[in-house]
Amino acid sequence: MKVLVVGATGFLAKNLIAALENIISGKDGSYDIPRSISLYKYSRSMGRGKLKEYCRDCDFVFYLAGVNRPEDPKEYMQGNAEFLGYMLKELGKQRKNCPVMYASSVQADLDNAYGESKRAGERLLKRYGQETGSAVYIYRLTNVFGKWCRPKYNSVIATFCYRIAREQPITIDDEEKRLCLHYIDDVVEEGIGLLKRERTEKIDNPLYIRGTYCVSLKEIADLIYSFKEIRENRQIPDMQEGSFSQRLYSTYLTYLPENQFKYAVEMNHDQRGSFTELFRTEERGQISVNIIKPGITKGEHWHHTKNEKFIVVSGKGCIRLRQIFSQDILDFHVTGEKIEVIDIPPGYTHNIINEGDVDLVAVMWANEKFRKDKPDTYYLKVEENEEKEWKN
Repeated sequence: MKVLVVGATGFLAKNLIAALENIISGKDGSYDIPRSISLYKYSRSMGRGKLKEYCRDCDFVFYLAGVNRPEDPKEYMQGNAEFLGYMLKELGKQRKNCPVMYASSVQADLDNAYGESKRAGERLLKRYGQETGSAVYIYRLTNVFGKWCRPKYNSVIATFCYRIAREQPITIDDEEKRLCLHYIDDVVEEGIGLLKRERTEKIDNPLYIRGTYCVSLKEIADLIYSFKEIRENRQIPDMQEGSFSQRLYSTYLTYLPENQFKYAVEMNHDQRGSFTELFRTEERGQISVNIIKPGITKGEHWHHTKNEKFIVVSGKGCIRLRQIFSQDILDFHVTGEKIEVIDIPPGYTHNIINEGDVDLVAVMWANEKFRKDKPDTYYLKVEENEEKEWKN
């Protein structure tokens, strides 16, 4: 199959092209479509001759080109309808029922210059489908967000992410205004899925992408500001797969200045080594790194409810546990050469001993984030069953 993407330098097209190239190269096998795709990438700077050449050869077209902020309003119709009309005319000459996907806009329902031009494009495409018998897919998109979207142009999310990451002010005229948004990966997945459909099937157009998020400008801004604060409070937001928070955070990171990719975290040092809290969440606890000097023992405490997982990733040591009313000690010898997880249940006093000649590095997960007002941590040596002086 020979696939033509028109508007190849735009936000939608760049994401689609990257996904298709991963399929073609075999790096992404999650789509049930053949890898034998030839990809033609067209941008208007290449001239109409090149487009005409591609139209003679292609089997499917993604028309993702468009104009939405021209200096002259006349350019709306030229960019969103007339150029599309030229391409459809060239496709029609080939008489091979080439399907076309057209990225329209919800503004096609509005009486403004942009909406009128998109509406005109939709009419052209429907006529092409009727005259050639080709399948046509008209998607009315709104507020698509994700990586590679141009800030300070036509995406409020791209602009907010860009400015907040740089500590620049943002402007919100109506905090309660709600936006319907599409995530770029959903749009790309929908588009790629069209390559499996019948070339002459009848479609009720226009179409809309599933998985739309509806949120207020205030909610968007508050979330992005919370992302910026992660480096101080280490609080990871909701990362449930497919949630708006998860996808907005992925988007936000792509707008960080490159000199901000690296940042320091506070390490708590003493003669035994160091302890560093990395991340914490409301729902899934916290993750820390414990570095222990040779011959040193850390821990000697138990918890009522808090439970932990210890994972030694470098060095070698022994993790010891004892149920607080028992004299039996469990020894688990661990090494970074064989990654194993040791569960620390509530009611078991425990420690970790560095048995090697170099620093032992352990990753530790706790099911709840640490609270100074209620640490749920009680001193009790693993080897001293009779000790009853439990310290908070």
